[in-house]
Amino acid sequence: MVQNIAKTLDDLPDQADLLSRSGLEFMQDVINGRLSGPPIGATLGFWPVLAEDGRVVFEGTPEFNTTNPMRGVHGGWYGAILDSCMACAVMTKVPRGSYYTTLEFKINITRAIPLGTKVRAIGTVQHAGRSTGVAMGEVRGLDDDRLYATGSTTCIIMQASKGR
Repeated sequence: MVQNIAKTLDDLPDQADLLSRSGLEFMQDVINGRLSGPPIGATLGFWPVLAEDGRVVFEGTPEFNTTNPMRGVHGGWYGAILDSCMACAVMTKVPRGSYYTTLEFKINITRAIPLGTKVRAIGTVQHAGRSTGVAMGEVRGLDDDRLYATGSTTCIIMQASKGR
């Protein structure tokens, strides 16, 4: 895993980078460091480590900067890592010349993640059609395989217009 994280907007992949690859190729190029990844991963402490057809895995560790006032991992951290793994799983099904975005997602937190605990977030596609994709996800402890959260998402898949 090579982390090539964008430092400015100009470092992020552009539209040509996105549309010239299938979603799977794009994700694999981010994981392999050929394209820069989004800075949110560095900010929140997670990164994609595997992308295959219909499945993406992120790994991360919530640290102090992700806590809420009650000293626990903020629910937004669970949401961000689950949205990332599930939506990126859908992305692996997006053909060259198309793009996608999340329409909605839902998470269920089953137990608190202790700060500093390494976790794996796995997104798996349940349906990928011409215009929508549906995926499920789960966050599990890397060392103990405990289930910390689950989620589901619906994404819209769009074809780029010729003028785009």
